[in-house]
Amino acid sequence: MRTVNVALAERGYAIHIGRGVLSAPDLLAPYLTHQSVAVVTNETVAPLYLHTLRANLAELGVQPLEIVLPDGEQYKNWQTLNQIFDALLAHHCERNSTLIALGGGVIGDMGGFAAACFQRGIAFIQIPTTLLAQVDSSVGGKTAINHPLGKNMIGAFHQPRLALADISTLATLPDRELSAGLAEVIKYGLIRDADFLSWLEANMTGLMARDEALLEEAVFRSCQHKAEVVAADERETGERALLNLGHTFGHAIETGLGYGVWLHGEAVAAGTVMAARLSALLGYLTEADVRRVEAVLQAAGLPVRGARLAKANGARYLELMRHDKKVQDGRLRLVVLEAIGRAAVSDRVADTELLAAIDATCD
Repeated sequence: MRTVNVALAERGYAIHIGRGVLSAPDLLAPYLTHQSVAVVTNETVAPLYLHTLRANLAELGVQPLEIVLPDGEQYKNWQTLNQIFDALLAHHCERNSTLIALGGGVIGDMGGFAAACFQRGIAFIQIPTTLLAQVDSSVGGKTAINHPLGKNMIGAFHQPRLALADISTLATLPDRELSAGLAEVIKYGLIRDADFLSWLEANMTGLMARDEALLEEAVFRSCQHKAEVVAADERETGERALLNLGHTFGHAIETGLGYGVWLHGEAVAAGTVMAARLSALLGYLTEADVRRVEAVLQAAGLPVRGARLAKANGARYLELMRHDKKVQDGRLRLVVLEAIGRAAVSDRVADTELLAAIDATCD
């Protein structure tokens, strides 16, 4: 087991990464000071891993409330969130209860948001079972649900007490989900660690073949990067915004097509190519740099062409992007690559440059 610490003073916590950490009740014990525990999971993950977590909790003398939700991004909404609140209230959960989110990014986001809201905030623990959740959404305290006009627009910052990333759970991921997670791993190399990007390029075949040692290394290094950024900028007033490389474009794809049509990582991958193309148009990246970005994403089995959202394609992208959380004082703030391994935020991109980047990267 390897551990990354998120340094946030009294809100700091550990991310334990390794094979079999889900089967270690001693890792959970210090954080379950009361018997009232609710586990939020979904219909796909429950048959695979809920029995293991249930057995661990039984060893600690805990019989959890189990809340099993439908699976899919299309359920990340108020109606599904209310199912969590209904269960917590019906079973008389209290302010000293702990909520455990067992699943991918949708479960982590909704479970965390429910924990942030219920009785004005209860403790929660992240147990991410997808690569994307292990390297990104389970770390940093962002919780949210989607709205028809924009992704993750309703939520709260609420840090977990603990995160357990069990590499063994990645063995049951569909290939498409594994690739989606690699989009967020690749992001860290592009925005702040060119050496890590080179490592990913050299080891992508092994990662795609689910070599557990390589996956553990990728998760560990990604979590190190995320923890450093979150510790420096918890509320995304500065450096943390760089983690949104490709996301503003990608969120437009997810919202425009309908949540769940493309996986989040797939949309981020296409959005990352759009951001790279924009960076080239602004004079930062070379054509060879853009091809390199495309190549590493393609090697991970990810799309590098955006979806055409409407007849007036670029106009529809701009409309959706202006509903994004990164809009500030009416100006769209975009992450661009000044070089491979170095990113910056710009709010000075003209619509003509955005439209050119979108048009060049959409089928």
